[in-house]
Amino acid sequence: MDSPCLPPVENLKKPELATPKQACDAHFHIFGPVSRFPYSPARAYTPPEAPLEALLAMHARLGFARGVVVQGNAHGTDNSALLDALEREPKRLRAVAIVKEDTERRELERMALAGVRALRFHHQPRQGGTYSSLGFAAFEKLAPHMAELGLHVQFFMDARGLPDLMPLLKGWNLPVVLDHFGSTKAAEGTAAPGFQTLRRFLSEGRIWVKISGAYRASEQYPDYADARALHEALIAANPDQLLWGTDWPHPRLEKNMPDTGHLLDLFNAWTPDSGVRHKILAENPARLYGF
Repeated sequence: MDSPCLPPVENLKKPELATPKQACDAHFHIFGPVSRFPYSPARAYTPPEAPLEALLAMHARLGFARGVVVQGNAHGTDNSALLDALEREPKRLRAVAIVKEDTERRELERMALAGVRALRFHHQPRQGGTYSSLGFAAFEKLAPHMAELGLHVQFFMDARGLPDLMPLLKGWNLPVVLDHFGSTKAAEGTAAPGFQTLRRFLSEGRIWVKISGAYRASEQYPDYADARALHEALIAANPDQLLWGTDWPHPRLEKNMPDTGHLLDLFNAWTPDSGVRHKILAENPARLYGF
């Protein structure tokens, strides 16, 4: 699999509004450099090399002082690149890791001390290598260690699966975070059953939602206008448990690559209340990730 090229950071649009101090990009990936951190042979895609140095340059251009590295499929369960970034930037970075289901407690403790704050699981049907096989069964095995160490859970899943999932989490007392609008589709609108379920659990305070990856919810490149209704409905439901991230470097896209600065402009335009913007970009991630 050939690796695409990362666009130069100076080509990214600078945000039209000033980014709040201590703002946190709550979802992005670090890939490579492959000379030090090889990609997994079993990966479902080959992303551009997106090392820590490129990440820091992107954050400097957009005004982010903090960030949360999310382990990507390309590195599988080898979190070496993620842990290296935490070691080099311990004040500004936290992380969400993907680990094998038989990972020992002492290894999870080492990761927690390094700045890992959650483990990510793919609670979706496996489709031709699209999703990790580390789903809810793996979470069940790791949950006792996670609870002891204060590691919350992040699911990449379809919100339509929440009614079946949430009863299984009855004894889970740490946060539950869903990626990318709970994989809902903007074309289906806010009345869609999956979105209504997502909104209800959010409004009840039972889940957190990352309102990132609008381009994954919408096919209306480059402004994703139909995703705005999803965004606004979730803010109305519960702005205290929302997060936003760039999803940089936007892996798995074969066309219509978004400009990361433009994505931040869209977030700002769709969140006109400066207090709510500050809450989502700074206060909420500081509380969840322990900055």
